[in-house]
Amino acid sequence: MQYQIPTSQEHTLTIQEDNQPYFYPYLHQHREMQITWIIKGEGTLVVDNQLHRFSPGEIYLLGANQQHLFKSDPEYFLEESEKNIQTLNIFFDPKGKLSNLLQLPEMMTLQPFIQQSQVGFKLTGQYSESISKQIMDVQDASGIEQLIHFSILLKHLYKVNTELEPLIRVSHRVNPVDHEEDRLQNVYRYVLQYYYKSIPLEYIADMANMSVHAFCRYFKKHTGQTFLEFLNQTRVNEACNKLTSKRFDSISTIGYECGFNSINNFNRVFKNLTGESPRQYLVKYQANTN
Repeated sequence: MQYQIPTSQEHTLTIQEDNQPYFYPYLHQHREMQITWIIKGEGTLVVDNQLHRFSPGEIYLLGANQQHLFKSDPEYFLEESEKNIQTLNIFFDPKGKLSNLLQLPEMMTLQPFIQQSQVGFKLTGQYSESISKQIMDVQDASGIEQLIHFSILLKHLYKVNTELEPLIRVSHRVNPVDHEEDRLQNVYRYVLQYYYKSIPLEYIADMANMSVHAFCRYFKKHTGQTFLEFLNQTRVNEACNKLTSKRFDSISTIGYECGFNSINNFNRVFKNLTGESPRQYLVKYQANTN
């Protein structure tokens, strides 16, 4: 879904602070690039065809027209939930009002970085605190000072680019036309909501109004992976969330709750995607948090 970021003729940047019960719940994209600092909130980031766990303190840079969804954890939607999310976002269009500024000789060193950022990046670790402070500096400034602080922010992101983790595996991205985009979003939305159920390929192909063979080719072309790979990635991601929540009866129960039809299959797929068995993953997490 193409999303329209509220813009102003008087401002080059759009600064948006969100304080909500949960994140915007729809997969969407917009022409602006986006810098998001997660202040409060946990969940799963869906970006193009990849899934990432997100937590407070992390900073994300999303490319122009990059499909994404910050999906809040299920407990945020409970009626009795007292949880809420808080983010600080900067939206900017390198091909819009900023284009003349970015074409200046002094700014040309940033052009390769902005181009590389179209795949999206995640920043964690030692630089998060300093970059988040610079994001606040941009929010607090106005007029020409805001652009100066924004230029400093871009310069520092460029300098720490070796610490930035790409959000998608390949730099080649296919932007489907509108009706294809809607079709993909329907598939994504269904899998994210019903990953714990049996999802026959025939059913999901029928939902996309395609034959099984045509759907398999379509999904691979537009996402770079098979539908089963995406489904397994979604299930393993949810299993990781459950393992770290400390609220489960057994590892076997998690496997079944996430849609795997056998523990052997759960262990095999989990290890293929994470490099560890579910138990090894849990032991490492507990060691790192104690």
